[in-house]
Order: sequence, then structure tokens, then C-alpha cells
Amino acid sequence: MSDIPNSSFNCSDDEAHHYDHFLGPLYFEPWGIEVAGRIDPATVSVALEIAAGTGRVTRHIRKKIMPSAKLIASDINADMLAEAKKKLAHLDIGWQIIDAQDLPFDDNSIDLVVCCFGYMFVPDKHKAFSEVYRVLKPGGTFIFTTWDKLEYNKVSYVSRLVAEKYLKNPLPESYNLAVSMSDKAIIRGQLENVGFSKILNETIEQFSICPTAKETAAGLVEGGFVFKEIRQHYPEWMDEVKIELEKKLSEKYGAEPMIAPMSAIINQAWK
Repeated sequence: MSDIPNSSFNCSDDEAHHYDHFLGPLYFEPWGIEVAGRIDPATVSVALEIAAGTGRVTRHIRKKIMPSAKLIASDINADMLAEAKKKLAHLDIGWQIIDAQDLPFDDNSIDLVVCCFGYMFVPDKHKAFSEVYRVLKPGGTFIFTTWDKLEYNKVSYVSRLVAEKYLKNPLPESYNLAVSMSDKAIIRGQLENVGFSKILNETIEQFSICPTAKETAAGLVEGGFVFKEIRQHYPEWMDEVKIELEKKLSEKYGAEPMIAPMSAIINQAWK
């Protein structure tokens, strides 16, 4: 993984809390607003969110759809879902641990399926997309996001460059999974292969915003995935790494606040 986050990674309770408290607003909040803005509430009586993580996008979906509509928020990771459930306990949401490759719903039973930044990590994408097509009602909507190339997501790109300076060996290929679905033509083909014919793919730019570059650097180095190898093997380097990352981010995107471009693909398909 790059330091662009995965909403369904294996984590502890503390990691889930850090993920929501820090990575949530830095990476996910703008996309929750963007995706919710594309939902037509008049068409939704049952909605399913896949890879809901800690519920950053879930909250925006719940507010956008009608109060009478049912929302099921799911993730494969129990700790992430527990964090979301605790935070959003006041909202009418059904929570389920679900594998995106095996949706436990009847054919033609759901009006809307949403997934923000989850499918890059699903091993069998054909099966996962087939499952969405199966459970959607005729005319139902599928909205999902995937990260654009790493170099267009500047906080993550700078983090990767800094981390690699401190590692003796190259990062495993798995660290590139987060940015493995940036080709719109491939995504369109995957959706067509399972039956979707009306498809829209858009590249959208947003901004990662944090009050200070120092806070960004501390949050990423202490809990970001690309720095995990350094934390585990060279903990004595952590203060130096934070200083180096803060310096690079400040120079490029401002010390206070830090505002850096990020980019994602928003994919929409209709059954």
C-alpha cells in the first residue's frame, strides 16, 4: 500500500481510531461529500455501502437519502466497523461484516451500492462486481471511487519518497495496491464484463487539508502505512523522519495550513 489508505486493512482498535481521527479528514471527508452529492434520494429505498471503514462516507450517505430509506453499512474488518458504529450510533444504520465478493442479499433487492476506495484491495474484482450487478434492482445505481495514480495524490507521493530514503529494501508490491485501479478504460471493461452498459468514469480533484504540515507529518509517520516498516524495524529514526516529512510538505504545500492536491476516479454505473 502507499500512504493512500485502505478502508479495510487489518487493524487494532487503536489503529482504527487513529485511522478515523487523522486519515479520515485528511483523505476521505471530501470524497464522502462528493459521492453523496451524486445520489438521487428519490430513487433509494435500500442502500448498501461496501468497505465503509470507520464511517466517514456512511454519515454523508445517511444524511442524503430519505429518512425512511434503509442503509446497510458493511466492511470486512470488524474493528473498523466497530469504530464506525460507535461514532454513528445516533443514526439509523444497519451494520454488517461482509465480504465484497459474497454479498448476502437477494437478487434485485438493492437500489444503491456505494464503495469508496475498497475495490483496489478485493482479490476477485470480477466476482465482486458481478455480486453488485446481481443484487441491484433494474435501474439501480452503483457508485464507487478508486485512487488516481500516486503522483497525483501529493501527500501520499511525498510520504512515499521520504519513507524510501530510510528503507534498505524496496517496499513490497502490495504497497502499490491502493493506486492499482487508476485506468478508467480497464474499470469500464470490468463493469461491462459483468453486465453494466451505462457507465460514467470521471477523474475528480480534491484537496488534502490539515491545520499544519507538522500535524500531517506526525499523523502519517505514527500511523500511516508506508511508514510501518520503519516503525517496526527502525523506531529510533521516527523523530528524524517526522522532521524530514514536515519539511518537504511545508515547502511544497504550506506549513499552516497544509493544502495538497489529491485525485480519484469516481465511477458510476446503472443496471
